[in-house]
Amino acid sequence: MWVYILVGVLALLAGLALGFFIARKYMMDYLKKNPPINEQMLKMMMMQMGMKPSQKKINQMMSAMSKQQTK
Repeated sequence: MWVYILVGVLALLAGLALGFFIARKYMMDYLKKNPPINEQMLKMMMMQMGMKPSQKKINQMMSAMSKQQTK
């Protein structure tokens, strides 16, 4: 009787671990293909805040965000 419970618990733990890693891989691939913020969005946000966005400033902010994502 206790063998069935042990097998059930082990199967549950294996399913949870496998589901976690599959979901993590899916989200990482999704975020690589569809980054949350691109240059156009960043430019619009800066203009809405009253800043005049230069290409240099946009490039600096994009590279900073890219470095932050890889960590």
